[in-house]
Amino acid sequence: MSAAHSLSIADVVIGDELPSIEIPITLQRLVMEAGANRDFSLMHHDVGVAQTTGAPDAFANTYFLMGMFERLMRDWAGPKARIRKIGPLRMLIFNAVGDTVRFRGVVESLDNNTCTVSLAMWVDSERGQTVTANAVIELAG
Repeated sequence: MSAAHSLSIADVVIGDELPSIEIPITLQRLVMEAGANRDFSLMHHDVGVAQTTGAPDAFANTYFLMGMFERLMRDWAGPKARIRKIGPLRMLIFNAVGDTVRFRGVVESLDNNTCTVSLAMWVDSERGQTVTANAVIELAG
């Protein structure tokens, strides 16, 4: 979808899949992300500290996950869409350095009266599903 075009409610069908986003988790990405959002918890960029929490390596934080879910929705719906809600978000397993994660989503329901779409979203990697989330987005009529 071009940046100038936004999805309308008439374009959406229950069961539609959002185009997925695939991202390798690297230590550099985690350090840059932690600096950008000022989350300096050591477990997100220090392997030793992360391993004390049971993680295999440093791992992505909530801000990274929420930001990527927002990107997933905006890439699909366009710039005029309004994100009404992301959540609940449930972290199932760590998204750690060395993983390649895929952000995915599917349309669960839609309301033509309010032009809102409910989405089920998730993250998976080589180790299985790592995160689940729900969202509501408002589209043009």
